[in-house]
Amino acid sequence: MLTPPERLRRRAAKPRLVTLARALSRLRSSVTVMNTGAHPDDEHSEMLAAMRHQMGMRVVVACSTRGEGGQNTLGPERGGVLGVMRSREMEEAARALDADVAWLGHGPDDPVHDFGFSKSGPDTLSRWGEDRTIDRLVRAYREFRPDIVIPTFLDVPGQHGHHRAMTEAAERALALAADPAYETDGLAPWTVAKFCLPAWSGGGDTYDDEVPPPDANILVTATGSDFATGMPFWQFGEVSRAFHASQNMGHWRHPGETQWALHHVGANAQSELLDDLPKSLADLGSSPYLAAADAALAQAVAAFPNSAAILPALSIARRAISAAQQDIAPEHAHRLARKLRELDAASAIAAGVEIYASVSSASVAPGETVDLIVEVERDEAKNIRVTPITSGAFTPVDSVEMSGDRATIPLTARSDAKIENAFRPDWLSLGNNGNVSLLVEAEVSGETIRFVRDTEEDLQLAPAYSVAITPEALILPLPAATTNTVTIKADIDLSRLSLPSALGLDITQRDNSFLVTSDILLAAGRYTLPLLVDGTPAFGVTPIAYPHIGHTRFARPLSLDILALDLKLPETRIGYIGGGSDRVGLWLNRMGADVTELDVEALAGDLSQYDTIIVGIFAFRLRQDLKAATQKLHRWVEAGGHLVTLYHRPSDGWTPGETPPRPITIGSPSLRWRTTNPAAEVNFLEPDHKLFSGPNRITADDFAGWDKERGLYFASSWDAAYTPLLAMSDAGEKPLIGSLLSAKIGEGRHTHTSLVLHHQLEKLVPGAFRLMANLLQSA
Repeated sequence: MLTPPERLRRRAAKPRLVTLARALSRLRSSVTVMNTGAHPDDEHSEMLAAMRHQMGMRVVVACSTRGEGGQNTLGPERGGVLGVMRSREMEEAARALDADVAWLGHGPDDPVHDFGFSKSGPDTLSRWGEDRTIDRLVRAYREFRPDIVIPTFLDVPGQHGHHRAMTEAAERALALAADPAYETDGLAPWTVAKFCLPAWSGGGDTYDDEVPPPDANILVTATGSDFATGMPFWQFGEVSRAFHASQNMGHWRHPGETQWALHHVGANAQSELLDDLPKSLADLGSSPYLAAADAALAQAVAAFPNSAAILPALSIARRAISAAQQDIAPEHAHRLARKLRELDAASAIAAGVEIYASVSSASVAPGETVDLIVEVERDEAKNIRVTPITSGAFTPVDSVEMSGDRATIPLTARSDAKIENAFRPDWLSLGNNGNVSLLVEAEVSGETIRFVRDTEEDLQLAPAYSVAITPEALILPLPAATTNTVTIKADIDLSRLSLPSALGLDITQRDNSFLVTSDILLAAGRYTLPLLVDGTPAFGVTPIAYPHIGHTRFARPLSLDILALDLKLPETRIGYIGGGSDRVGLWLNRMGADVTELDVEALAGDLSQYDTIIVGIFAFRLRQDLKAATQKLHRWVEAGGHLVTLYHRPSDGWTPGETPPRPITIGSPSLRWRTTNPAAEVNFLEPDHKLFSGPNRITADDFAGWDKERGLYFASSWDAAYTPLLAMSDAGEKPLIGSLLSAKIGEGRHTHTSLVLHHQLEKLVPGAFRLMANLLQSA
């Protein structure tokens, strides 16, 4: 639920005239374009902004994954939590574009998910399920009925495997979508008129397309600027991209991009994007009502911002379209139905109707009730009636006549409602998103209009209790005859909670904690002990709150994970400089290291008390105080300290000749400087190096069971002082030796690693803890 200041800021960000201009611009075209990609932020925002706001087309973004396998420059969210966060970013980016979103994947537990970087399209489709992925695209084509489909990327070597997979699937789904024999649960066949590939290279800092793009035979050009705000269309695109803040998107580009070259597959001659497509309603048939509707819609658009002139024109268009529906060709019926919805939405804004829908609580437990609060500014509207539209998680609710300016409607969650995360199948620019929305009916100028309003923030199902377990994981060096305390915070009777034991582990409940006692017979391995409430899995909720996406959450079953392993720690004092994008400091503490997290004040203080200092991922970009302290760290190294830097991208404040004590260049494009196969063979170039010999002897066994990938942003060149320690590569590629470098510098040492150790620690990979422990040793 928004606070009053948040609500005011959100209202101020939506001036009525700008909102009206957006709604009217939808009425200028009956064409739909779909842009396909694999991740939130793959959409070609600037081009889509021109198509939507200059040309009036309906825009749909088809996205295969939630981006849960990606990185996060804002905070520590990873995995499913990041998937919810990036889904919300995509939805807000779509809101800025006034676009719809068709999701193909539904989170980390769905086969179609972001499993990390891939270099192979076929391998990606195999992991997602080739038939499954194509079938979901067929369904998206048939549901959203695009006239034009444009993948963002080419299916060529040197491109991200996820991108290649989506482009291949997008083309293969065309014939199936048009085939009446292909069944999709009642969705009618649909023929996409134009399939257009980008006629530009996808190469750059990340990718490296190995073949040139196809010849351009269509040129999309943005001319002028938005008539309501004066913004050029490229700025609209970058405003949208800025909502992908976890990926550091949204840049000021002046001048911005104004032309986009496309290759219409199957066409040889040069043409215009909208050639042979129904640009206007009159193109849909011979009915005179269609031409009359076009004229009335043009009149309404031209009358902006005069609502007194807009409303009568919209009324004429409504009647003409309704009459034209009687004999429209079946393949065009959806266009008229969509235009009526767009027309009613514009009429509501022109009439000054404002509907605010909020809930009394951000979440509700199964079987419990929450209030839906509806507030109305009616202006010229009469006889306003609202009907809650709820998902199957709620009992049906009757409509309510808004006799006053405010109504409270109780909503009851079904007792058997499932606790799920916000991985909706789609997001719609005209509303009807989330668990609860409102169908609004109102009389404007003697006619009934209907439109949908979403709640300010999505109402979500949550457990009837609040439970947290701290820590959620224990690291037990063997032999492990120890007792550890696991604290439980809960708002229910703790006698309802239980934690099962395992061989070599004894669990005793005491007040608000569990005592976990291990004996010397405990075998190495990972133990997952589910936390239970009344004998059923307990759910924990991770809140997610950022200004650009509002409030949401991720719910998951709680458990205590225990990793028992052969682990020895050096007797050193550790300083950890984090940027908020990893939890390495926390894991060092759980390993039993003597670690101090260095905030601004500590970094500015005396560093001589530390033997080793670890710099977390992205920290040189995220910590300005760290950037300012670079030379201080170099002097500390020269005096005998061991500096360990975890991976950074070239854009993360990493200047090759200034950031490290001796020059190290991060490879670009990054696709060429990473090993994506987590099981790739690892060769030791210096097997007896001190970082491998103790306190833990590191061998190939320590690279078993890695998750997602080996590493990324490997160094491509370095000063002669550094010794490369490991070699690895993906299949068919030459070995890369820049994943782990170490150099003796003065009395100290600098080690730089591009291995994804932070991720392996989260996944409780034993070898990652052993290698990290070795990196903690003094110079």
